[in-house]
Amino acid sequence: MKISHMAAAMAVGFLTVVFGAVVAQAQTAAPVKASNVVLVHGAWADGSSWGEVIPRLQAAGLNVTAVQNPLSSLEDSVAATRRVLALQDGPTVLVAHSWGGTVISETGTDPKVSALVYIAARAPDADEDFVALSGKFPTGAVRAGILTNDGYTRLSEESFLKYFANGVPEKKAKELYAEQGYTAASIFAGRTTVAAWHSKPSFYAVSKEDATINPDLERFLAKRMNATTIELDAGHLSLVSHPKEVADLILAAAGRPKN
Repeated sequence: MKISHMAAAMAVGFLTVVFGAVVAQAQTAAPVKASNVVLVHGAWADGSSWGEVIPRLQAAGLNVTAVQNPLSSLEDSVAATRRVLALQDGPTVLVAHSWGGTVISETGTDPKVSALVYIAARAPDADEDFVALSGKFPTGAVRAGILTNDGYTRLSEESFLKYFANGVPEKKAKELYAEQGYTAASIFAGRTTVAAWHSKPSFYAVSKEDATINPDLERFLAKRMNATTIELDAGHLSLVSHPKEVADLILAAAGRPKN
């Protein structure tokens, strides 16, 4: 009996080691090498917000497309992103900033998508009330400057420059303010039907000085999805103020070396 018990214990130990090695190998597996990157902007922005990141990704040999997110409804934004994904040839990294994270959480199940990258972004679970989740964290100062007209929102100049674009040079911040996308008030309560981050490798850039989405909420989201995470000394628009670090994270998700 003793020999039998010892043999069983050895077998269990062997299987534990083997299984542990397999899990470790899976966790450290190199990302799929992607040839494309699709970028989704958030509320109060447009595709030009990726202007500092795009040249760095192109220099690394990637095919890059910025979705012109209509911001009229979650359904419209999802449809616009799917149209762009349909045109990609091969593995594609899907990237979002801010509210755009809602869009890629819905569209990231597309078989072409090899990885997801969230830049100071929402990352809702399926059918999650993200407004309620956000309410568990301190409110961003930017909200005091939200102006609403005919169902659409925009940010006041003071709020945009001081809180939304904090850390961005004033000249550039004023340019982005002029380009801001008018955003339907209804989109913030929109719920996804899926959460692609459950099944796709995910990456997250936390903005430590964010006054739009609370940094602790960003950390919660990154941890929940078990994302490869970096933290930047940046405000909400880290893609403008820290384009190299943002581009490097996208390159890592694409299985490419830093540029």
